[in-house]
Amino acid sequence: MKKYMYMLTCVAISFILLVGCRKEDDSYKISDMELTTYETVNNFTDVSMTIKEETVSTTGLTVVFENNSDNRGIYGEFFSLEEKINNKWYQVPVTIDGYYGFNDIGYNLISGENEEFKVDWEWLYGSLNTGEYRIVKDILDFRNTGDFDRYYLAAEFTILN
Repeated sequence: MKKYMYMLTCVAISFILLVGCRKEDDSYKISDMELTTYETVNNFTDVSMTIKEETVSTTGLTVVFENNSDNRGIYGEFFSLEEKINNKWYQVPVTIDGYYGFNDIGYNLISGENEEFKVDWEWLYGSLNTGEYRIVKDILDFRNTGDFDRYYLAAEFTILN
């Protein structure tokens, strides 16, 4: 009887240690998130950004810029992701510790043209969970060197796992 009691105790202790040492999942809590910093989006008249729906995955997507204005737009590689929780937009936390950056390059968005831009966020955000998200990118209304206005374009998408 003592032998069975000893074995039962060892099994119980092993179970407690295994449960206590399990790895946390990669999800984040709303308490870890900050509200959006973008008060105004999509106000660059006749310039828009949409999602190419068939490209949406948990690690990236393709956006489509459409310039129906008479202006020249310039956009870069910068983007940020936000998640909609209780009808409010929250910044998705990055998975990188420390500093990170984007290539400082300008892509032309000529008047009357459309451009596609592929975004891979796995390096910065990891794989997204099921939810409602939006991607935010900045774009310049470029007139001349040092003469431009900065706008922010946002496009919503849904992740279904």
